[in-house]
Amino acid sequence: MTETFVRLVREGPLATITLANPQRRNSLSIATMLDLQAAIERLGADRGVRAIVLAAEGPVFSAGHDLREMTGGDLNHYRRVFEICTDLMTTIQNVPQPVIAQVDGLATAAGCQLVAACDLAVASESARFATPGVKIGLFCSTPMVALSRAVGRKRALEMLLTGRLIDAVTAAEWGLVNRVAPGEKLAEETRALALEIAGASSLTVGIGKQAFYAQIDLDQPKAYAYTKEVMSMNALAADAQEGICAFLEKREPAWQGR
Repeated sequence: MTETFVRLVREGPLATITLANPQRRNSLSIATMLDLQAAIERLGADRGVRAIVLAAEGPVFSAGHDLREMTGGDLNHYRRVFEICTDLMTTIQNVPQPVIAQVDGLATAAGCQLVAACDLAVASESARFATPGVKIGLFCSTPMVALSRAVGRKRALEMLLTGRLIDAVTAAEWGLVNRVAPGEKLAEETRALALEIAGASSLTVGIGKQAFYAQIDLDQPKAYAYTKEVMSMNALAADAQEGICAFLEKREPAWQGR
């Protein structure tokens, strides 16, 4: 058996996945990416999990791909690396629960991509972000996909073409992260955000997350055509009827997840 550097902890409706290889800067080796994807898929199928937090040990959230796997390979090897990475990022957005990055320290290259691919992100004041592949001759083309959708074209290109680090405040201003917290309160604020989301109907949150990613790149008429059908079907759900009735009756809803 190979050693895993992905640790999973359940706490009520919350689950925390921790990258636990600080000696290797929590690099996204093939094995780590496969383990991380498997953990997310497992939690995605667990109806008792309402939100997923993605954290890391040590001073580096993730330095991206393990560069030891990026030398001496053939085309099929590199295709496999980036295919696995793409599948991981896609899985994060495909599971029904929101995935929240809890970022402390550096997040670079595919590590920055990992933050951008998460649905939400909370960063410590000391967090830093970069896509520095251009400096070593390997442009961050796959990180660019998630990054450009989070921060927009001009800001993404600035990060991609210069490889410079941006600080946590800039990352929040640009939309790469949702908020910045003092280091000692990072876990607390991330947990509070996760619990706030976990208080809603899991069915409704899952419907909404799926619809968000489905409509975001459609033109406006197609987006409205799609979302009006989603919302009509959502209105038929038991949780929607319960939530509306609870609001009208001024009581707390009793979610059923259906």
